[in-house]
Amino acid sequence: MRAYRVLPLLLWSAVAAAQQTPAPSAQGDVAVTIYNNDLALVEDVRRLTLPAGTSRQEFPDVTQQIRPETVRLTADGVGVVEQNFDYDLLSPNALMQKAVGQTITLVRTNPATGAETREQARVLASNGGVVLEIGGRIEVLRDDGLPVRVIFPGLPPNLRARPTLSVTVDSAAGGTRPVTLSYLTRGLSWRADYVALFDEASQRLDLQGWVTLTNSNATALTNADTVLVAGAVGGGQGGYVPRPPRPRGGIAPGSRPGTETADRARIGDYYLYPLGRRTTIAPSQQKQVSFLSVAGVPAARAYRFVNGWLGSMDDPASAETALAFTTSRDGGLGDALPAGTVRVYLRDRQGRPQFVGENGIGHTPMGSSLFIRTGEAFDIKVRPIVEARERITGDEFRQSERYRVRVNGEPVRTVSIEQAVTYWRTRMRYELTNASPAPVTVELVQAGLDPGYGDTRVPEESQPGEQRSRDERVWRVAIPANGSASVTATIDTRY
Repeated sequence: MRAYRVLPLLLWSAVAAAQQTPAPSAQGDVAVTIYNNDLALVEDVRRLTLPAGTSRQEFPDVTQQIRPETVRLTADGVGVVEQNFDYDLLSPNALMQKAVGQTITLVRTNPATGAETREQARVLASNGGVVLEIGGRIEVLRDDGLPVRVIFPGLPPNLRARPTLSVTVDSAAGGTRPVTLSYLTRGLSWRADYVALFDEASQRLDLQGWVTLTNSNATALTNADTVLVAGAVGGGQGGYVPRPPRPRGGIAPGSRPGTETADRARIGDYYLYPLGRRTTIAPSQQKQVSFLSVAGVPAARAYRFVNGWLGSMDDPASAETALAFTTSRDGGLGDALPAGTVRVYLRDRQGRPQFVGENGIGHTPMGSSLFIRTGEAFDIKVRPIVEARERITGDEFRQSERYRVRVNGEPVRTVSIEQAVTYWRTRMRYELTNASPAPVTVELVQAGLDPGYGDTRVPEESQPGEQRSRDERVWRVAIPANGSASVTATIDTRY
């Protein structure tokens, strides 16, 4: 059985007017700092006329997801005695729930004649439906399409049309003065999105950054001075917010983090991204605001192939294709980038931008080398082959560090462990082909070299490689147009 959706008669004109002309905001000079993890700091400066002594002051138009325990009220000569957050908002359902045990008036309209009849009813329950006692009988309001409206005797005192914070203050003297209200709130968040337009002929890209602000509260933040914080701050005791998802592998798979400090304001370990102008963040709204626009950044198409440990294929696989550029100050973007999604467009022969792929990045320091994977290359193939694998047993023994231990109060004794070392020698071959009309360079990555032993060795390789990490060795392989290339390597490992 469905609950009947009723609109109280006493509220009809007020609701209709509110839909046409929103009530003026009671907020003052608003500043908001929004973090990445559904958390924001609101600072609202209002001018209030306070009497001397103790008085109760109401602050409507706070967010309904306010964390009341974080409220801080400051003003000259004013102390806080008590505060209450009234979050039970006025709505037809809330009004009906508050009317349980009270008498209401049902107004029924005859669809054929338009005649109205009125009955007194006592509300017995409003839980998944409205149960009424009418003239000694029990009736349930049904959503059967018949015109029915309800008249309530009045508004309950604890229902608010807007989220309201009430504070009891003690003022040393009467008068009008600025009062600063600050609090943490949920329901406000932001994310970054990037549009990268790459011109392959000039090897340059234009990058536009957009911020999407989301307000899931029912309260607008009016003409707010807005600052975004790139970084997930701790939620505090009882308010922990999980870390937002980020790309696997760090800033972006295949990228390398930078070591330059961006020319941006900071607070602690976080960068600040202030919006260029004040903005109103409406309730239940997503708003896009530009925060970055850079043209002519050097860039190039790049290719990458990652082979897992002992990966061997009968058929070649496509290399990853990507857009590569740097965020360095000299010859690059010259900025730190908040986490977000990069969508890449490539100009075709007619100069029209065409979408070629997208990928995510985490918080990216300035000076990073970015590899934005856009898909798989049609013409660039790689076939890894395990040519041979044999066991190598050393004649020597490895002895661990000696440990001085005491067990159950026994005298201290020295313990050492000797363990034979066994290596595996693996010979790998990588065959690369290029069916495109231009030469390319593929970043060939052999992953999975070392799960933690720290003594993997590469005694032979057909071209010099780079040990990017303990786990990965990288070769930059040049392949001629409509041609092929190969790389061989001998790898000694503990497994």
